[in-house]
Amino acid sequence: MTMHSATLAINEAIQKRKESGEDVLHLGFGEAGLPVPDFIVEVLQYASVQNSYGPVVGSAAAREAGAGWFERRGIPTTADQVVFAPGSKALLFAAIAVLPGDLILARPSWVSYAAQAALLNKPVIEVAIPAESGGIPDPALLEEAILQAREAGGNPGILLLTIPDNPTGTVATESSVEELCRIARKYDLAIISDEIYGEVVHDGTAPSAARYLEERTIVTTGLSKSLALGGWRIGFARVPGNEWGRQVMQDLIGVASEVWSSLAAPMQAVAAYVLNEPIEVVEHIQRSTALHAKVANAVYEEFIAAGATCRKPTAGFYIYPDFEPIRPQLELKGIGSSAELAAVLLDHHGVGVLAGEAFGDAPSGLRARVATSLLYGTTPEERWEALRSPDPLGLPWIAKSLDHLRRALTGLTRD
Repeated sequence: MTMHSATLAINEAIQKRKESGEDVLHLGFGEAGLPVPDFIVEVLQYASVQNSYGPVVGSAAAREAGAGWFERRGIPTTADQVVFAPGSKALLFAAIAVLPGDLILARPSWVSYAAQAALLNKPVIEVAIPAESGGIPDPALLEEAILQAREAGGNPGILLLTIPDNPTGTVATESSVEELCRIARKYDLAIISDEIYGEVVHDGTAPSAARYLEERTIVTTGLSKSLALGGWRIGFARVPGNEWGRQVMQDLIGVASEVWSSLAAPMQAVAAYVLNEPIEVVEHIQRSTALHAKVANAVYEEFIAAGATCRKPTAGFYIYPDFEPIRPQLELKGIGSSAELAAVLLDHHGVGVLAGEAFGDAPSGLRARVATSLLYGTTPEERWEALRSPDPLGLPWIAKSLDHLRRALTGLTRD
């Protein structure tokens, strides 16, 4: 029996509390928290009459746009290397399904990777993340983990990277990604590089495994984070252009044709428009990223002030605080695990976070993922104002949320 996705479950639980009148600060769900610009809505409206099934891989226009999008990021790509799906989550599942071998994951990592592997009865090999970032196995530990797995009868075959990362909100270094690709080449691993947060790096760009091991790397991404189109479910992937990649593409098509048929035709029109990157799209993503950075760093400062340690956020809208430095204080309150930490924050302080153990972290750890993107407002008007404001932290509803968090952390850590 499979479990309800932890991220979706906490979102639904908190929404129920809010609907019943509870004052809950929602830091548990990784939704981008911004409204849809009119220029994208207009594309969808125009395309809404397209109600026929399209090609499984996506329309020619969408695939050409996707290829150009990768080209502009320094990854030469042709349209026949691009496939679309209803969300990158479906593509991740399909890739894990069609690639042979056990799955190597960073610990902690996004909740769905291990869950998808479990659905496929595919063993998982977990490797701790490096000190400076999340999303990747520590290169210093990976080779030993591969050898130990082989000695134990395992068959490590797939290395899954998240660049930038969920849950830590950080970006792996270029040198780390290059080293991981060297190890993957040595042991003939395939790489799945989940780059869904690649467009929301706070300062600069994220590395891609496709630049170092192009011939064995599948890149998955989508529009849910950069343009807050999570509910529209637009995902796409790039496979290598070699014989191996062409076989992977055929295998992905086989899964897609039996599971989701194709991305909805109106969404393909949206993808074609967005991925051609007109200036209004580029500027909107830039403004969104600036807002993510300001609010994530403000929340980070609150946790640091409360005594937690934390990697400084450098992408997206997450932080991953660790309360280990004040464990004695928390244990006096009956908090000795990530689940207990999350439960006390929610039940006694009205703050919803997701326990670290949901991401494969040690249950005894005092870590949690904190998502900051639902602080921008509860109405489209508030969210637009947050997006346009030179000082979003000074807006009444954001300031009120930060004050709620400050009081909750004071109550949690007070003797």
